[in-house]
Amino acid sequence: MIVRDLLRLALVLAAVSLVSACGKKEEATPAKAEAQAQPEAAAARPTGTLNLYNWNDYIAPETIERFEKEFNAKVVQTYFSDNDEMLAKLAAGATGYDIIVPTSNAMELLIKKGDLQPLDHALLPNLKNLRPEFLNTPFDPGNKYSVPYAYSTTIIGYNDRHMKELGLDPKGWEAIFDTNIACRVKGKLTVLDSPDEVFSAAFIYLGIDPNTTSADDYRKAAETIRKAKPCWAAFNSSSYIKELTAGNIWLALGYSTDMFQANRNAQEARQDFRIVSVLPAQGAVLSVDNMVIHKSAPHVPLAHAFINFMLEGRNSAELSNLIGSGNPNQAAMQYIKPEVKSNVAVFPDAESLKKLHQLRLLSAELRQLRGQLWTEIKIR
Repeated sequence: MIVRDLLRLALVLAAVSLVSACGKKEEATPAKAEAQAQPEAAAARPTGTLNLYNWNDYIAPETIERFEKEFNAKVVQTYFSDNDEMLAKLAAGATGYDIIVPTSNAMELLIKKGDLQPLDHALLPNLKNLRPEFLNTPFDPGNKYSVPYAYSTTIIGYNDRHMKELGLDPKGWEAIFDTNIACRVKGKLTVLDSPDEVFSAAFIYLGIDPNTTSADDYRKAAETIRKAKPCWAAFNSSSYIKELTAGNIWLALGYSTDMFQANRNAQEARQDFRIVSVLPAQGAVLSVDNMVIHKSAPHVPLAHAFINFMLEGRNSAELSNLIGSGNPNQAAMQYIKPEVKSNVAVFPDAESLKKLHQLRLLSAELRQLRGQLWTEIKIR
């Protein structure tokens, strides 16, 4: 009797145990939980092909490689050499670009035409790295469409050996527009083949706001340019870096990034001179290039991922170290080489920064007038 009762009890306990085991869900161990989370995270991370429409040589190759590896993505780059070329291509119907990098005044036109997609700031936590003076500008209040990428200034660069031989110490725009100075370097001085830049430099030399809307101001600047033109060897935007490096040109109106490159090239070529960058005392043009997402972008999540990636300090700094560009990213400063960071034409001090002007979008009427004046200047 006792034995039979014990057997019955054992069978009941075994049954209860079996039912309990069948009804209980398996608890995931930490290792299993991590393994499950990884595929989910990978699925959430955007990937694919990013179509980047950018300036020539305006991103470091190692930055591209790192992004492609981190996101298992492919970056396909298309290039433009100036904003007008980029705008004309888009106006002609070009589509399929995820990221474009226009200068602020060109971006202003793209916003006005409705060619850009609004940004999702929740996907851009690294916006916190940007210096506040480069945010919330009149070009794009609240940065609804744009994120600052890099900047340059339009400055004077000169050959220190030849300027010393001539007894010249260029400090301002008079070196380009005052014939008593410019003609002492006759045949060895070039200016950019850009009405934006040359007119703006002439305005600043004359004490006129480069964003003037006065037709009379444009005629005054045109007259100043005409008078100085006989002192100039050429309008040259394409080869002046090479000419400065070789010592064929001694003084130039050009971009801070190009002057930086010319000086680096001269040192590598073991020249007996340096190309000195000068931020003119009267002020200069500041050109800020921005990352924007085109309305036809096929890979919007990946485009946001790219922008946020480029806002990381190390990634942003690689461009400055490559070409000597200015950088609006505070987190990048610790990674930028001392010889770049100390160049005041690339990183102006607070006082000089107040004298810099970003160019606004010109009206159609002023653009037409300037184009007419520019043509007359060049053919005479």
